[in-house]
Amino acid sequence: MRGRTGEGRSVAFLAACIAIVAGCTGSVDPDELPGVYRNAETGAELRLEPDGAFSATAVVTDGFSDPADFSGRWEWLDDQASSDFIYLSVEKSGLGATSGIQLYPHGGNAVEFRPDPDGPPSLKLSKVAVP
Repeated sequence: MRGRTGEGRSVAFLAACIAIVAGCTGSVDPDELPGVYRNAETGAELRLEPDGAFSATAVVTDGFSDPADFSGRWEWLDDQASSDFIYLSVEKSGLGATSGIQLYPHGGNAVEFRPDPDGPPSLKLSKVAVP
């Protein structure tokens, strides 16, 4: 009997962890994505416009390159195999040959650049109010 109680606790703990993790990312409303996102520590800024255009200033997308400015078009891609993300189609770039970047929403008011979708973010930007 004692083994079943421990097993039940493990299952309950695992279910609670999954609920907490799911609550952190939450569902994303693509209509709420447009806005200005900044990282106060690095000065990086990303603007997602309602018409699908974007511009990035002083952004490091991979954690080791120099900050770059780039712009182009963005779109919300949901129901992807591994996770939902914002796809940035880079048109004008200080990034070299990069043509596209995945940007991951984090909670309701932040986005993250992650070179490895399963790894830690290289840069997190928080949505700010713009007058």
